[in-house]
Amino acid sequence: MRETMRRTFDELWIIDLGGDNLGTRKTPNVFNIQTPVAIAIGVRAEESKSDKSAKVHYAKIDGLSREDKLAKLEAVEGFGQLAWRACPDGWHKPFLPIGMGDFFDWPSLDDLFPWRHSGTQFKRSWPIGETAELLERRIAELYAADGTEKPNLFVETGSNNLRSRGYGKRGNERINPTRQMILTSTIPKPSRYGFRSFDTQFAILSDCLADRIRPELQAVQGGSQIFFTTLFSEPLANGGALTASAYLPDLHHFRGSFGGKDVIPLYLDVAGTKANITKGLLAVLSEHYSTLVTPQDLAGYVYATLGGQSYTRRFWNELETPGPRVPLTKVETIFVETAKLGRRLIWLHTYAERFRADQRGDEVPAGAAKIIKGISDNPVQYPESYSFDPDTGEITVGDGRIGPVTLDVWEFEVSGLKVVQSWLGYRMKARAGKKSSPLDLTRPERWTARMSEELLELLWVLEATLSMEPDLEAQLDKIVAGPCFTAAELPEPTEDERKAPGAGASSAGALLGLMGVESDDGADDEDDSDE
Repeated sequence: MRETMRRTFDELWIIDLGGDNLGTRKTPNVFNIQTPVAIAIGVRAEESKSDKSAKVHYAKIDGLSREDKLAKLEAVEGFGQLAWRACPDGWHKPFLPIGMGDFFDWPSLDDLFPWRHSGTQFKRSWPIGETAELLERRIAELYAADGTEKPNLFVETGSNNLRSRGYGKRGNERINPTRQMILTSTIPKPSRYGFRSFDTQFAILSDCLADRIRPELQAVQGGSQIFFTTLFSEPLANGGALTASAYLPDLHHFRGSFGGKDVIPLYLDVAGTKANITKGLLAVLSEHYSTLVTPQDLAGYVYATLGGQSYTRRFWNELETPGPRVPLTKVETIFVETAKLGRRLIWLHTYAERFRADQRGDEVPAGAAKIIKGISDNPVQYPESYSFDPDTGEITVGDGRIGPVTLDVWEFEVSGLKVVQSWLGYRMKARAGKKSSPLDLTRPERWTARMSEELLELLWVLEATLSMEPDLEAQLDKIVAGPCFTAAELPEPTEDERKAPGAGASSAGALLGLMGVESDDGADDEDDSDE
């Protein structure tokens, strides 16, 4: 659409009225709708040239209410009354203004870590759950169902179904591997899964259950791998601009919706010997700092800079243009201090699974929150609701109580995802989020001691994160107060570096290839978020 508009007109004038009530930054809308609104005015000369991209100008009308915005718009009598900003040239560039100031001179996150990919997309929610036992029960129900019930329980999509003759070939025979897997009871065991920021669940990682299993990411998953997630196509809001998972992440891992090509693996191989870092960048930094800079050092530095809450507060206006940028200091001592902070933050946010150096241990350090009254493991009393009392600092889950918990921990968010409340919501008797199948109604039989332990670990991680925030903010102050590298001063990633290792096979094609089957599959991502 943008290309068509740029070819059709010589100039475009975009008046942004905002009004996004589904996104990360909610603003009042001039209409009774949820999606944002803009006025677009196109100017075309009599002898227009379609081979030249139109110049695009952008202005925004802010307001605290619908009436406020309409009053400001009504007062506009000419273009000269609006503060216009130029948008970047290029057929597919967004109709958003070119950034001004140091922020937009800094390298973008994917200038440093060039390969990014979309997370796993199931298009059905039942293969994801809080315990492995729960998923095994759902699979048993699917196996036990008769042939007419199975398609409804499975939740068929165009490229993943039980009824078609097949979406691949073995020789002259058409074959449907999903149907074969269901009928032959060969579905793999559940694995740990990066479902949402700070929320590790289980999933059955099979291409026959997930429409987009992302074999490129599976191929690099290993004991040293860290998957960073953020938003590249939506503005970031409150909370960290970057989160981490030790396990294969969901398409919407970062904040439960708006997932895109937002997953950045630290390594390009299972062994963790080849870093997803622009070629020559570590050498440039090592020479500048006169010390060896490792992939873990750079990852720690970036995570300390973007993973704290101060980054989005400081650069709130700049981050209206999607895509985080990294202020990479030129001062060696600041880099070393920041990298050390970030390594600890990664260790915390991966629940002590990664970056265990410096005697940090393999367990999340205990915080203030304790079990005041245990949550019953009686199936009849499985929790149906939860609540928080700010006066007592206690979370009530079913008949159990946990505390003390601060309001800051309870409200801790990642661009609108309230982490604790989201974690609890997914584990209630009536699970939060969309229901795709009757299998979703199969819930845990009882609240286990391990579930209580995981809730405490989540609270302790957030407590420790907030206790680090003053140091993270002070370090960011030091960074931006001193000289930082511009993108032009650093090596630029090549197009090949932005591609997945061994790119070429589709997700379904990878599975079918292993089965000796020629793939007919191919489809675009669709949104299956919880919003």
